[in-house]
Amino acid sequence: MLNKIIENFIRQHDLLRKDGTHLIALSGGADSVSLLLILKSLGYHIEAVHCNFHLRGEESEGDEKFCVDLCERQNIPLHLVHFDTKTYAQLHKVSIEMAARELRYDYFEQLRKDLGADDICVAHHRDDCVETILLNLIRGTGIQGLTGIAPKNGYIIRPLLCVSRSDLVDYLNSIKQNYVTDSTNLIDDVQRNKIRLDVIPFLKKINPAAVDNIYQSSLYLTEAQKMAFYAVKDGLLEGKRLPFTKLMDMPSPEFALWYVLKDYHFTSAQIQEMADSLRSQSGKEWFSDTHIIVKDRDCFILEPLESKDFSALKIIEEGNYVFDEQGKKIKVKSFLRDKDFKISKEKNCVMLDADLVKFPLTLRKYEKGDRFVPFGMKGSRLVSDFLTDLKKTILEKRHQLVVTDCEANILWVVNERPDNRYRITPKTQKILSLQMD
Repeated sequence: MLNKIIENFIRQHDLLRKDGTHLIALSGGADSVSLLLILKSLGYHIEAVHCNFHLRGEESEGDEKFCVDLCERQNIPLHLVHFDTKTYAQLHKVSIEMAARELRYDYFEQLRKDLGADDICVAHHRDDCVETILLNLIRGTGIQGLTGIAPKNGYIIRPLLCVSRSDLVDYLNSIKQNYVTDSTNLIDDVQRNKIRLDVIPFLKKINPAAVDNIYQSSLYLTEAQKMAFYAVKDGLLEGKRLPFTKLMDMPSPEFALWYVLKDYHFTSAQIQEMADSLRSQSGKEWFSDTHIIVKDRDCFILEPLESKDFSALKIIEEGNYVFDEQGKKIKVKSFLRDKDFKISKEKNCVMLDADLVKFPLTLRKYEKGDRFVPFGMKGSRLVSDFLTDLKKTILEKRHQLVVTDCEANILWVVNERPDNRYRITPKTQKILSLQMD
């Protein structure tokens, strides 16, 4: 009966292929042993993977021996790996739990690639899903956190989410299969264990069906989330811009923001602040570990964080100068004017009167207070005002480059406008060309 329920769940969510190769994360506990034996009985081609984290002394060694013996009896290939988890945690300044997770999943993925396997199956069940929902609820979460654990996340597959731990233990007892118990799971010293050992038993006293009801509610929320995603999926983000008009047209601007930004690592609190700021002044910024959001006049601007700040580049003579990690360069050369000369109209190239330009030049980001005389004008203007007139966003302004001479006079607002004082006139005999490439 249990096998049939799991087989239907696998088929419903299109999780596994009978002609594929599936790796099983085998700890030796009831959950993973059940997963191993059930998938084998259903006819899937499987190989087991056991990680020894060396955290529990003899108990860790006993778990490994149990897995070796089980796989030998079942004629299932087993891959073993040993980790110095404590040292890893110290070096990377993460908790033991996080270190074990990173080591485990990094190894799983590398092994999957090396073997050409389809995926990695892990033994999360319905109780794990409910624990995750309660943890997310306690920490603060949006709708996605209340949908629990997904049956499939990339190459990680969870075929047992449709059954409870007690179902799995009953299954093992029915076939007289033993398993190991991690003693740390019986100590309520971490949040998840407190949920498992204290909170869920208390909820079951209030309602014996509490776990099943919470799980069922998560399925309803999953379907509601699909509908919500469908409603906001198209056309919200225009390149780097998220226009306020589109957000304000949504029934829930905050949800629309969360949907667009969910893969960019912004927190729920940050997204709430963004939604609250829609009618406030521009200029506010929010940072995730990978991206920045800036509130501009009529939109939010989203950009990846720069790997490092741009350093001013000194140009001492003619030549080609590389100025960033992507290999962008500025080409500087001079030549005598002849009768066939024509001024370049390309945006990335400027031509100046070479006799008026004094080296060394500097390529740098524009700074507050910078002024120049835009080509075709007589009076000077702030570069910031000039860029505003061009409707540049806050982040575009921040990235704007200028070229200056030895006296810090701006020769060129790069890719936008040269300074009128250095323009080519009928008297110009020698041309200085600056070209971004």
